[in-house]
Amino acid sequence: MANLPLNIDYTGKVVVVTGAGGLICGAMARAFAESGAKVAALDLNEEAVKKLADEVKAAGYVMEGYKANVLETEALEEVHQKVLADLGPCDILVNGAGGNNPRATTDNEYQHEAKEGGKSFFDLDQSGVDFVFKLNFQGTLLPTQVFAKDMVAKKSGVILNISSMNAYIPLTKIPAYSAAKAGISNFTQWLATHFAGTGIRCNAIAPGFLVSAQNRALLFNDDGTPTARSAKILGGTPTGRFVDAEELIGATLFLCDDKAASAITGVVLPVDAGFAAYSGV
Repeated sequence: MANLPLNIDYTGKVVVVTGAGGLICGAMARAFAESGAKVAALDLNEEAVKKLADEVKAAGYVMEGYKANVLETEALEEVHQKVLADLGPCDILVNGAGGNNPRATTDNEYQHEAKEGGKSFFDLDQSGVDFVFKLNFQGTLLPTQVFAKDMVAKKSGVILNISSMNAYIPLTKIPAYSAAKAGISNFTQWLATHFAGTGIRCNAIAPGFLVSAQNRALLFNDDGTPTARSAKILGGTPTGRFVDAEELIGATLFLCDDKAASAITGVVLPVDAGFAAYSGV
């Protein structure tokens, strides 16, 4: 096996990962493949998942990339049929598609600091807010409706959702994203209860602050220096650092393993470099 944080053998398992064209879920998809699984990497960015799949297959592992819109049930059903034909029924579903949108983000942290011409809470775009809620919540619900049918038929399976530290205490500027991720944590508990009698476990991880294409502009200036927001984040993190996407893999492989986590369902596990533990004092 590759140099993974946990050497769990997923040979024979079919793992479906949505959002696999991104940093976090791309790393997860690769780790499952390196653990022996047959992986279906799904993303709206077909080029990204095809490239990932080609790299993984060149290394001797099994992965197929599929274009998928997690907000369209019919499109997901079509991909489901392709996955069934190429790899087999889904054993593990990682709901990784999600994200924020500038139209649902304020320019100021506090209303009393709002500046004329800037985007305050009262200027948030309804379509932007709708998009963020749909992408995060429905983008988790719809793939689960499609792929969890395989698990119910098998009377076994695992669903792993991606929540956020925003779900515990909301960050400033991003109200829609924070609320949507709180919904994911709640939905994870709901799914764990709903599927409890079917042999399906459902958990989530809550990543801390990572540097990605989506948030780089919020964390770093054009010259590469940290923004004031970065300074506040690192000042509120006891370890004084960001989390690396690779550091999510251990929690992912653990929670999805039926032996290691057989009695764990309905939990949201923070992977946050200590952020949630620090009061700021």
